[in-house]
Amino acid sequence: MNLDQGRFHMASRLDLTPEAWRSRLTEGAYQVLRCEGTERPFSSPLNHEQRSGRFVCAGCGQVLFTSAMKYESGTGWPSFSAAYPGTLETRIDHKLFVPRTEYHCANCGGHQGHVFDDPGSPTGTRYCNNGLSLRFQADDET
Repeated sequence: MNLDQGRFHMASRLDLTPEAWRSRLTEGAYQVLRCEGTERPFSSPLNHEQRSGRFVCAGCGQVLFTSAMKYESGTGWPSFSAAYPGTLETRIDHKLFVPRTEYHCANCGGHQGHVFDDPGSPTGTRYCNNGLSLRFQADDET
């Protein structure tokens, strides 16, 4: 897949009020993207998505991953071995007993998931994403 900047570009920074986000998103997507919630494992239809295309932030449409980056981790969430460069920001999450690295869309700040070391990943890294935080755009639909 061609990842040139002409096709995949970052939109201008999106900063909306909570009311504007609520009107833009489903309740589930709002809870995950804006309140850092987590969807139930194995609940996302994107777990089974195998078509060629790209996964974009459900909040702003920025391309975060491509289908070539997706792999089956067995964790119950859509998993990716890499992210499109410059599209994610990370910080340490202390909500559980062990600190974890969470990541957000760099364009709108929407919570996506957590990144882990994973020897089963093609790169040794797993971006464990909430399906509610993403939309899939198939190559044959563009």
